[in-house]
Amino acid sequence: MRGLSVDSLIKINALLHVMTFLKISLLVLPFMLGAKNCERAMQSNSDKSKAAATTQPEDLKGYSTAYFASGCFWCVEAVYESVKGVKESISGYAGGHTDVVNYELSNTGTTGHAEAVEIYYDSSMVDFPTLVDVYFGSQDVTQVNGQGPDRGSQYRSILFYANDQEKAIIAEKIAEQNEIYNGKVAAEVQAFTKFYLGEDYHQDYEKRNPNQPYIRGVSVPRLKRFQAKFPELIEDAH
Repeated sequence: MRGLSVDSLIKINALLHVMTFLKISLLVLPFMLGAKNCERAMQSNSDKSKAAATTQPEDLKGYSTAYFASGCFWCVEAVYESVKGVKESISGYAGGHTDVVNYELSNTGTTGHAEAVEIYYDSSMVDFPTLVDVYFGSQDVTQVNGQGPDRGSQYRSILFYANDQEKAIIAEKIAEQNEIYNGKVAAEVQAFTKFYLGEDYHQDYEKRNPNQPYIRGVSVPRLKRFQAKFPELIEDAH
């Protein structure tokens, strides 16, 4: 810079600040878009969400079931479908107090439902305690009413139990997590009552929309973090 005037140096310095700001903005922008895109993508399908889902799972008789809520169901569905012994993971709603629910209603926070997944699994390959380990190992266990950028009661964490044995397993696992996180586990525990099947466009969303900003910025990183933590549980096909 030797030989430049003071005015020139001031202009160059200002330009460098602008360039730095633009560089940072470009790095942050995808994550800002991703953080909001889960909701935006669903809102773009609001007309569809008014209709009942028509997707029906294949014949899954003989498989055990489990139900979990842990933020955006796109993320949770993908996590469980990568686990050995899990035959199917289906997005939907559970934990509320109304008999009618869809995405549009759930997103108001007035129905009490949370985005949830219905897990069909082969109990000879993976057991319920392991599924609970997957649950806690794939989320921020201390975040209240949400996961990551998804905030609100419809994104809260809930473990559902179907019998006393599952209730006891969940209680034991929560106690273990509370030892690690100083009693700050945020997940609710509820007796399972009913699962409402999610709209068609939500099913296998991560698989069908790999380049969607939210999927790239939030869902896939969450899946990869889980898989890195539990490589022994991952289905070879994934």
